[in-house]
Amino acid sequence: MNDVDWKTALAKLPYIAILRGVNPDNAIEIIGGLRDVGFRAVEIPFNSPNPVRSLESAVAKFGGDLLLGGGTILTALDAKRVCDAGGNFVVSPNTDSSVIEATKSYGMTSIPGVSTPSEAFAALNAGADALKLFPAESLPPRVVKSWRAVLPKDLWLIPVGGITPDSVAPYIAAGADGFGLGSSLFQKDSSKEQVVKSAEKFVSSYKSAIQQQ
Repeated sequence: MNDVDWKTALAKLPYIAILRGVNPDNAIEIIGGLRDVGFRAVEIPFNSPNPVRSLESAVAKFGGDLLLGGGTILTALDAKRVCDAGGNFVVSPNTDSSVIEATKSYGMTSIPGVSTPSEAFAALNAGADALKLFPAESLPPRVVKSWRAVLPKDLWLIPVGGITPDSVAPYIAAGADGFGLGSSLFQKDSSKEQVVKSAEKFVSSYKSAIQQQ
């Protein structure tokens, strides 16, 4: 999945749903609910129960409609597992050049985690397509604004960690391009109805934030 495809797919709603704790028994139902309210990217963290099976099932059901990937990917081997399952992208909490290079070699989008400018430029030098600003709690909008001034203008910056509907607008104003939504959207015991309700709040917050620009 190349950079143009990534940006086009997320142009209307640049959220990545992070389904940490999802399992093969509820993955399809949860992802279907997210798709129905407008989400176009779903990350299945690899510290969830049987993540490869969940990802394979999601790709079989939604692969032509959604971007699907693996998260918390710490090794090149796990990047290959994402590829073998049919995933489009790889997300990590850290910057590891071997993971980035493996991800790109398999033709997937690479989104490593960074928390300093040095990590950001190291990730770019290794071939990253977008940057996960993690944890966002320690990288508030004023920091993103400073980073935006020195990083490539077309580079996507994606805050992850503690994002709520109320924090979307300030980050967009600071130059963020997308968001990874974790526990505020989904928890392992969440029902489809609960996830959809939370998702709808995030959709509304993004639309309002764009109108304010």
